[in-house]
Amino acid sequence: MDIQEQLKTDIQQAIQVLFQTTVDEVTLQPTKKEFEGLYTFVTFSLTKALRQAPAQIGQAIGSWLAENSAIVSGFNVVQGFLNISIADAAWVDVLNDIATNPAFGTLPAKQSSVMVEFSSPNTNKPLHLGHLRNNFLGDSVSRILAANGYDVVKTCIVNDRGVHICKSMLAYKLFGNGETPESAGMKGDHLIGKYYVLFDKAYKAQIEELVGQGMAKEEAEKKAPLMLEVQQMLRLWEQGDEETVALWSQLNAWVYKGFDATYRSIGVNFDKTYYESNTYLLGKEIVEEGLQKGVFYRKDDGSVWIDLTEEGLDQKLVLRSDGTSVYMTQDLGTTDLKYQDFQNDRQIWVVGNEQDYHFNVLFAILRRLGRTYADGLYHLSYGMVDLPTGKMKSREGTVVDADDLIQETIDAAATAADEAAKGKMDEFGDDEKATLFRMLGLGALKYYLLKVDPQKRMQFNPAESVDLHGNTGPYIQYVHARVQSVLRKAADSGVSLAGAVQNGTLDEIERQLIFLLSQYPQRVAEAGESYAPSYIGQYAYDLAKTFNQFYDKLSILKETDAVKLHTRLTLSKSVGETIRKAMGLLGIDVPEKM
Repeated sequence: MDIQEQLKTDIQQAIQVLFQTTVDEVTLQPTKKEFEGLYTFVTFSLTKALRQAPAQIGQAIGSWLAENSAIVSGFNVVQGFLNISIADAAWVDVLNDIATNPAFGTLPAKQSSVMVEFSSPNTNKPLHLGHLRNNFLGDSVSRILAANGYDVVKTCIVNDRGVHICKSMLAYKLFGNGETPESAGMKGDHLIGKYYVLFDKAYKAQIEELVGQGMAKEEAEKKAPLMLEVQQMLRLWEQGDEETVALWSQLNAWVYKGFDATYRSIGVNFDKTYYESNTYLLGKEIVEEGLQKGVFYRKDDGSVWIDLTEEGLDQKLVLRSDGTSVYMTQDLGTTDLKYQDFQNDRQIWVVGNEQDYHFNVLFAILRRLGRTYADGLYHLSYGMVDLPTGKMKSREGTVVDADDLIQETIDAAATAADEAAKGKMDEFGDDEKATLFRMLGLGALKYYLLKVDPQKRMQFNPAESVDLHGNTGPYIQYVHARVQSVLRKAADSGVSLAGAVQNGTLDEIERQLIFLLSQYPQRVAEAGESYAPSYIGQYAYDLAKTFNQFYDKLSILKETDAVKLHTRLTLSKSVGETIRKAMGLLGIDVPEKM
C-alpha cells in the first residue's frame, strides 16, 4: 500500500463529493513537528473556486476523511492547513506489504540502458584517494541505476600511453636495474609509481642545474635532457619500436595486476575496459566529417577548430597543424565507439570537476555533429578529496595510495571496534575478526566518501570515519548487527515470524519507523534521478538512528503481548533487510554480528 497516493485519491474524492468539483492533482507536504499529523494538505488554492474560507474547507475535507477514509484516524486544521493522521491499521498493512515483498526497493524495469564510465586510472602510478572517491561513486551510481530498473553497463578507460607513461618507463630504464615486483616485494602499480616519482626528482634536478647555468626556467623545462628523452621514447612507441613497446607492455602488465588486486579489494568491476593505446587515433574521421558539414574550420596553419561562442564557450582546437590528435579528438572517437558497442540511451562520465569545461565542449561538439545520442550524455562531476595534511601531488610522492589508505582505515576500524566491544571481541576467532574489521574499514571508507554531495570538495579523516557513533558506515553496520542479534535471540526462544502482522495499537516510534521504511523506494528513485549516493547514505543513517530510538524506547523480546511482539520483530527484520539493501547500493557489506 502507498499511503500517500491513497490519501491523495481520498482527498480528491472528498472534494468531488463535498463541493461537486474535481482537482487534477493533490500535493501533500510533511506536517510541521509542532502539530499532530503526518501529512498536510494546504487548502488556500481552493478558496477562490469554492468561495469558502481556507479553514472551513479544511474542516469539511477532514471530517469527510475521518468518516470515509480507511486510512485516516484523525485531523486538525490550522488556518488553511489540514493536518492528517494515519490509522494504525493502515501502517500495519504497509508493514505487511514490505515484509512480504523480497523485491522491495527495486523499481520496475525501465527498458532503457545506461553506461557509467569511471575509474580512468593512469598506468604510471597506483590508485590513490581521489581514485577511491571516483570508483566508489561510479560503482554506487551503477548499483542505484540498476535498482531503478535500468540496464547498466560499467566501463573504464585506462590511460596507458603518452608522455606521463613514458616518464615512468624512462626512469625504470635508467634506474631500475631489472627490478621486478617480486624482487622489490611491491605490488606492480606501486613499483611503477616509485619510478614516476624518481623521474620527477631527477628532472627537477636537471632543471635546477640548467637554471643555475643562466637558462630561463620555462626553457629549461623543455630542454632538460630527461624531457627530451621522454619525447623521443614516445615517438619510438608510436613508431612501434620493438624494444620500447616490449618495455611498455611489461610495465603495464605489472600495473594491471596491481590494479586488479585493488579493484577486487574494494569490490569494483567493469563490463568492458577501453585502453587509450587502442583509441588515441580515433576521431580523425569525425574531424573530416565535421569539416565537410561545416561544423569545423581549418586555419591557415592547417589546424582544425570549432567555434562554440554561441554555446557560451570559445574556440576549441580539435586537430593540430601536424595532423596529430588532441584529447578532444580522441574523446569524440571513443564516445562514438562506445555507442557503437552498446547503443546506450545514456552515457555518464564520472570525472573530477577540473574537467567540467572539457565535457561541456565535448557534448556541444557532438550535438553540432548531429549525433542522435548527444542529448543522453552527462558528466557526473565531483570535487577533489583532501587529507587533513593537505592536497596531494602524484609527482612529488605525496599522494596517499589507495591500498595504504584502505589498510589504515581497516586498522582504525579494528581499534575502534575493540575499544567499543569491551572484551566481547574475544568471542570471535581470528578469521572472523579479520573479516569483520575489513568489512568495517571498507564500510567506513566508502560511506565517508559517498555521504557527501559529489560536487563538494571534501576532506577525508580516517579516524573520524570509523567512529561507531554518529553518521558513519560502522554505526549503520552496528545497527544491522543489533537487528540480527534480536532476531537470533527470538529464534532461539522459539518465537516464529510466520504469518502476517495483526492489527493493534502502535507506538508513535513504530509509526515513524514504518513510515521511514515506506520511503525507501522513493529515496532510491530520487538517488537515481540525481545520481546521488548521498541520498541513500542519509536514508540509511536516518533508518538506523530511528531503529535505535525504537530499540531504546520499547521492549522487544520481553514484550508479553503476542501481537506487539510479532509486530516489533517483523518491523526489526524489515529494518535489517532495508539497511542491507541500502548499504548494498553504496557497495557496503553489513555484518551479522559485532
